[in-house]
Amino acid sequence: MHRLLMLITQILSNRGIIPHGFRNLFTNIEGHMEKTERKTDRRVIKTKRAIRNALATLLTEKDYNDITIKDIADTADINRKTFYNYYRGVYQVVEEIENELVGKLDIIFGDINFKSYVEDPSDTLKKMNAVMNEDLEFYEHLFSIKDGTTLMQKVVDTLKQKTKENFLKQVKGVDESHVDILLDFILTGTIAVYHQWFNSNRTRSLDEVSSLVGNLAANGVSAFIKEHLA
Repeated sequence: MHRLLMLITQILSNRGIIPHGFRNLFTNIEGHMEKTERKTDRRVIKTKRAIRNALATLLTEKDYNDITIKDIADTADINRKTFYNYYRGVYQVVEEIENELVGKLDIIFGDINFKSYVEDPSDTLKKMNAVMNEDLEFYEHLFSIKDGTTLMQKVVDTLKQKTKENFLKQVKGVDESHVDILLDFILTGTIAVYHQWFNSNRTRSLDEVSSLVGNLAANGVSAFIKEHLA
């Protein structure tokens, strides 16, 4: 809106309809509006993050169907009106979290080159760590959620399907049921490791844990055992 106002002002000024001096005034107005928009954007991001963190926290304590908007508002330290400024209900918060997680993980795993990954999984691991480090508090709550929750299950199922499709494009002639077993083994094990790490005293760094998980996924358990028996 403010850019349109500036454009109109410039055209009118060039045609002599308004004095050139007024351009400075509108420039100042434009700068003020941009600052206001940035402040608003930061406030929106902060509030929505508080809401989703509140939901993730509550999911560690109770079933999804038992969580109310009042629960989320109280935990996020906001009022119900503020909640309704962004969401129509609890289900919409869950959908947004699911879509965001699936989108981020799809970027990492959906287009992964499995040959390159087996040779060097470090690039994939760095991307995965970067995602979690963006909001470590949220992922701490996420990996503390009760087993079998709809939220985590949908994310895992979607990730598995996208990874499977990508795998079958690159690896020909493999039994699909074997791919299902492979991905169940890797995804379930990976989630279990992060669940344990987030709920421990974290004596090992996230990078170290991710590196071990990545190497196990890429090279298998036998390679790990042989390395430490040598």
